[in-house]
Amino acid sequence: MIIEIDNPHDERLALYRDVKDRDLTGRDGLFMAEGKVVLERLFSSPLAQTVSVLTTPERLRGLAHLPQAPVYVVAQEIMDAVAGFPIHRGYLALGRYAPPLTLAETLAGERVRVLVLSGIANTDNMGGLMRNAAAFGVDAVILDATCCDALYRKAIRVSVGGVLQAPHYQVDDLVGTLLAHKLTPYALSPAGELTLDAVQPVARSAMLFGAEGPGLSADVMAACTTVRIEMRGGFDSLNVATTSGIVLYQMCRL
Repeated sequence: MIIEIDNPHDERLALYRDVKDRDLTGRDGLFMAEGKVVLERLFSSPLAQTVSVLTTPERLRGLAHLPQAPVYVVAQEIMDAVAGFPIHRGYLALGRYAPPLTLAETLAGERVRVLVLSGIANTDNMGGLMRNAAAFGVDAVILDATCCDALYRKAIRVSVGGVLQAPHYQVDDLVGTLLAHKLTPYALSPAGELTLDAVQPVARSAMLFGAEGPGLSADVMAACTTVRIEMRGGFDSLNVATTSGIVLYQMCRL
C-alpha cells in the first residue's frame, strides 16, 4: 500500500523520527533497516516481518517488489528531517524480528553448525559475523547476554541483511545451552591446542568466538576444544569477523 505524505510531522512517521536516538534508547520490539539490498532481504526474510517502509518517489521505482505493509513516500528533505540526518541511501524500513522456530526446533537436525558469540559489543564486528553466518549457511547463531543487539541499525547494515537470514537467539547460560542441545564446542583462541586444519568437526558442532582482546572467558574455554589458526609474520590473531569467515568456511563444508 503506497501512501504519499507531505508533512514531516505526520503521526504515521513517528516511529521514523530521530532514528539514531531511537536505536539507542528503545525501539519497542522493532528494528530499523536501511538501504535497498537490506530492505529487499527484509521483504523476503523468513525471520522478520516488515512493519512499514519509508522512501522517496525516485527510490520507490528501484524496489523490485513491495511488502504487504504501508510504504510511505515522501520528498527527500522530509525524509531527512524526520530521520534527523541525511538518508543518502533513500530507504528505511521498520521490521519486527519473529523467528518461527525455537532454538530447540532450529537445532533438531542430526547435522548442525552453530556460531556462538560471547562479549561481541562492537556493532561493526557483529554485522560482519552475522554476514558470515548467513554466507556460509550456519543453522543458528547463539549470543550471550553480554553481546550487543544484532538488530542495531548499523549491525544490520554491515551484515548486508544477513542477520535477517541466519536465525539468532540470546541466552543467559552459554555453556549450559551448548550442553542442553548436545553441541560439541570449538573455541577459537591464539593459544588453541589444535590447528584449524586438524579439526574434524562432529555432526553437531558449535564454533565459539569472543571479543577482540579479552577473548572467551576461562570457564567457556575449559568447556571447549580450543582451536587456533596458524599465522606468520609475528601475528597471532585477526579481526574476529575475519577469523569467523575462515573458520566457518572450513567447518561448514565438512
